[in-house]
Amino acid sequence: MLIGIDWGGTKIEAIALDEGGATLLRERAPTPQNDYEGCVYAVAGLVARFESALGATGSVGVGMPGSLSPATGLLRNANSTWLNGRPLKQDLETALGRPVRLQNDANCLAVSEATDGAAAGAAVAFAVIVGTGCGAGVAIGGRPWTGRQAIAGEFGHNPLPWASGTEETPGPLCWCGQRGCVETFVSGPGFARAHALTTGVAMSAEAVVAAARGGDADAAGSLSVYVDRLGRALATVVNLLDPDVIVLGGGMSNVPELYEGLPVVIASRVFSDGFSTPIRPALHGDSSGVRGAAWLWKA
Repeated sequence: MLIGIDWGGTKIEAIALDEGGATLLRERAPTPQNDYEGCVYAVAGLVARFESALGATGSVGVGMPGSLSPATGLLRNANSTWLNGRPLKQDLETALGRPVRLQNDANCLAVSEATDGAAAGAAVAFAVIVGTGCGAGVAIGGRPWTGRQAIAGEFGHNPLPWASGTEETPGPLCWCGQRGCVETFVSGPGFARAHALTTGVAMSAEAVVAAARGGDADAAGSLSVYVDRLGRALATVVNLLDPDVIVLGGGMSNVPELYEGLPVVIASRVFSDGFSTPIRPALHGDSSGVRGAAWLWKA
């Protein structure tokens, strides 16, 4: 039995899969806010309930915000900043009494979709989470590629490419301390912020998309700008990595207009005479990350 944990900012989700990938059990619990020990306890409780209900002991994989520092073993780069500087792997293994495999949540998305999702069979998959933040991960041959610093795929904390105008330069201050990061423009909150800045109307990302579909010219303009910005960011990924498939997850991945507009934008920016990389929504939707965490013991 394979148990996966998706440790998110608002929820902790657990799933149990059999060896063939069939779901045996799935449960969500609210993330204890600003309570590291409470989160570790919540994960241990979910695993204990699963194993009691299913009558079996499972391997445990965890998808988390940020990554473990190769230098210190401590968590860093998490947008849930109260987790940073904590020995998460050590504490989870102590609480669960067994080895635990951990990966960045976007790496888990990449593994999930490369295993049996929208990038199944792809040699190189690049998976992007565009939701509350913007993260990304790389799977090569179905295995997570973390890199020497364990930050492979983190394009969300590069500057927005080909930036122009006062709205893009120097850009908004990011929680990481830099200005103009891709995340500040293409996350859901970044999209809503940009619309409010341009129009003076505060709306959620979902409301802007709905208004654009309803014929609101300002909202349609904001959505077009969003697609252009995300396309520019992904063009740099294609220039550097040239993946076989790009998979989108997170709340913004549910916007069909992205899949219509992104290929045109990317094609106009890549250093190539053509662009044919498929861009697909995550096949497993918001369950993809937790499935990928479970698959860490098979990848």
